[in-house]
Amino acid sequence: MKTYALIGKTLTHSFSKAFFDEKILRENITGCRYLLVPLPSIDGLVPFIKSNPDLQGFNVTVPYKEAILPLLYAVDPVAGEVGAVNTIVIKRHQKSIWLKGYNTDVFGFENSCIGLRHAQRALILGSGGAAKAAGFVLRKNGIDYLTVSRNPKNNDEIAYRDVDAELLNRHKLIINTTPLGMFPDVKSYPPLPYQQLSRHHILFDMIYNPAETEFLKRGKAAGAATQNGLQMLALQAEKAWEIWNS
Repeated sequence: MKTYALIGKTLTHSFSKAFFDEKILRENITGCRYLLVPLPSIDGLVPFIKSNPDLQGFNVTVPYKEAILPLLYAVDPVAGEVGAVNTIVIKRHQKSIWLKGYNTDVFGFENSCIGLRHAQRALILGSGGAAKAAGFVLRKNGIDYLTVSRNPKNNDEIAYRDVDAELLNRHKLIINTTPLGMFPDVKSYPPLPYQQLSRHHILFDMIYNPAETEFLKRGKAAGAATQNGLQMLALQAEKAWEIWNS
């Protein structure tokens, strides 16, 4: 039976299995299944692949979108430029296994985020693999951006304490790529001066569970337009399926 999967450290938040199970049923796809595979460490990936010879490919979520890179024999050019992957194709030959990485977050984000059509400058909250995908799309669309991080590591990043009314006035699109607010920790949110937001702002949250995070609630209360990551999930998942079955 063809097997696909999602790997990550904690997967209780994920709708990926429900999405693919529904797709398999709706499209009457036979001989196929999708699994959730929580891995406490990336070191568990190779043993899992070896023990599941029917595994054709898998999705990757936090915190392994960058950590998996040394295990890949090849990376798609877009994923290589981003510096993170979320979709893997497995090629097997006798006892050898080769993994090739792709980034379908780029496709999902670029084709779902309404703010890309309106903003000239953006703030990206977070600095992990999802943030790198967002940054790639923003550069491609000619949108200047700053990365906001708890612990800035270089001159391209700023701390949350540096986000003030003046900075928000210049950056109308705010993209949350952090897990803050994700189920089950639904009360957490990025520490921003939400009272300084206005109807001219657009808040995009890559989180889709819950449908409205505290980040989005606080933005909406200030008059901002808001969008969650559910459409992005669907688009990136369909793109992953296309890659696995091309």
